[in-house]
Amino acid sequence: MTTRPRQPDPNLSAPRLWLVLARAYGSISAYVERCVAASGLILSDFMVLEVLLHKGPLTISDIGQKVLLASASMTAAIDRLEQRGLVRRTFCNSDRRIRIIALTPVGTQFISAVYAQHERDLEFLTTELTCEERRVLHATLKKIGLAAHAAIPPAHELIEIPAAEPAKV
Repeated sequence: MTTRPRQPDPNLSAPRLWLVLARAYGSISAYVERCVAASGLILSDFMVLEVLLHKGPLTISDIGQKVLLASASMTAAIDRLEQRGLVRRTFCNSDRRIRIIALTPVGTQFISAVYAQHERDLEFLTTELTCEERRVLHATLKKIGLAAHAAIPPAHELIEIPAAEPAKV
C-alpha cells in the first residue's frame, strides 16, 4: 500500500508560514530596536558593542562581517562610539594600516549592563514558550534556514522576465 503525500493545510501553507515568520521577525525586530534605544543606542551601535563584548578586539572589517554592516556604516558607528568613549582605535602591531577596535573600560561596563537587559527583554518575549517549544522552534528555524541557504537556485533555473514590447507611438 502506497501512501500519497498529504496536502498541506491551507492555513499552514509555505506562503502562509513565510508571512507569519516575516511578521514575527518584524515585530521582534521593532521591539528590540525600542529596547536598545532606551539605552541611548541605535541598533547598529549596539551590535558593534555586543560583538566586541563577546569576541574581543577586532578590525573594522571583522566587525562588519559579524554584524552585516557596510564599511561606511561601520565607520560611522565606530566614530559615534569613540566620541562617547565606549571604544578606542589602535594600530595593529604587524600592519599599521589596520586599526583594531576595542571596548574601553567604560564601554565594557556599559555594554555589559545593556546586554544583560537585552537578554531579559528577549526572555520576556519567550516566557510563554516551554523548554520543548524552544527546542522545536530552534530546530525548525535552523532547518528552514539551512534549506534556504542550500536552495539558492542556479542561474539557469531563474525565471526570466519577458521583454516588454516597444510602446506604440
